[in-house]
Amino acid sequence: MAKTHTVVQGEFLSQIAHIYGFADSKTIWDAPENKDLKEKRKNPNILLPGDKLTIPDKETKEESRSTEAKHTFQIEREVLKLRIVLTGLKNKPLEGHECVLLVEGDPLAVTTKSDGKLEREISEKATEGKVLDKGKPGSQFRTQREIPLKIGHLDPVDTVSGQKARLNNLGYLAGDPSAPPGTKEEEDQRSRQLKSAIEEFQCDFDLKVDGICGKQTQTKLEETHGC
Repeated sequence: MAKTHTVVQGEFLSQIAHIYGFADSKTIWDAPENKDLKEKRKNPNILLPGDKLTIPDKETKEESRSTEAKHTFQIEREVLKLRIVLTGLKNKPLEGHECVLLVEGDPLAVTTKSDGKLEREISEKATEGKVLDKGKPGSQFRTQREIPLKIGHLDPVDTVSGQKARLNNLGYLAGDPSAPPGTKEEEDQRSRQLKSAIEEFQCDFDLKVDGICGKQTQTKLEETHGC
């Protein structure tokens, strides 16, 4: 019998599919019962806490084989990749930076290419990691920095938390997207901080500077951030 799964912070579809024993998350995403959510969210790995997914019944597949021989069955596994782009001033990609991309305690040494991209395969169970950026060899101002990663914690771009997270990732100080509600004074300060970050972003990308993250700004923010 089909089940209903309510998304919590940090969950993404491939992870949810793994929990329920599905090898391919498309089985869930393409279920007719999830049509409205699919149209609303677009990206199955950027869901909002509280979203409800219908988990369909698993279908049983039978294969006939001789009992007199050994048989090998191969299951195709969904491949998940974590992609990160390191950028500097004016969103310029940082090329040639020696980095260590650590996910779930497993380090991988990588060097950014001309597009500033770091990439590695991850499991459906991955929830956190970090990037140790050692800088570019031979650079006069080479410094090291550590960037924490929260896999599956990015909310949709039409939410305040999703806007703050993307702005922060792009270097605009928009405030903590996961901060609990505060006093009126604290909320007013947070609103001013977010408005200022949005204005800086709009100014940098030749958008109307009004401090409001409307549809046009959301589209540019999502495009610049990459998701």
